[in-house]
Amino acid sequence: MARLKVARLGNPILREKAQPVDLEALKDPESGIHRLVEDMVETMHHEGGVGLAAPQVAWSVQVVVLEYTENERYPGHESIPLTVLFNPVITRYSAETAPGWESCLSLSDFRGRVTRSTSVTVEAWDQEGRKRVIDAEGFLAVVLQHEIDHLNGMVFIDRMDDLTQLAYQEEFETYWMGEKEVEA
Repeated sequence: MARLKVARLGNPILREKAQPVDLEALKDPESGIHRLVEDMVETMHHEGGVGLAAPQVAWSVQVVVLEYTENERYPGHESIPLTVLFNPVITRYSAETAPGWESCLSLSDFRGRVTRSTSVTVEAWDQEGRKRVIDAEGFLAVVLQHEIDHLNGMVFIDRMDDLTQLAYQEEFETYWMGEKEVEA
């Protein structure tokens, strides 16, 4: 496994729509897709992220990895087991929304307040090529929306209604951190 370089805002790959993964590649150990997933997981862990999309490591393919256990960056949220999704699509957004503070490995050291649906349904394929339907709410729903946005060439600041609520991490901790809202 290897740690990959995280593409930062300004890299054109972050603004491109990623290509679907050929699901036949999941059956081929030589395709490189499984190595990409391993490297993405290692990179996400090393960077302290909760999720990572392939475009964030300069691969324009529709792959996301997620995992979360309690840490000081995101205190108090429910755990997310290691999840690998290929070609994920959000098929349902709840009408109910909530604002929350998000950050991103591609915009390191920034936090911004984004309004997201409080629950979503995602259809995707797992590493064995099986179709999965995930009904997610709360923190998991926000993380899925954030990562799937990356596959569509979007970053969280594109979803912000009020750019006055974009802050460096240090200022976020000083002025905003006490707010009780979902974070991604």
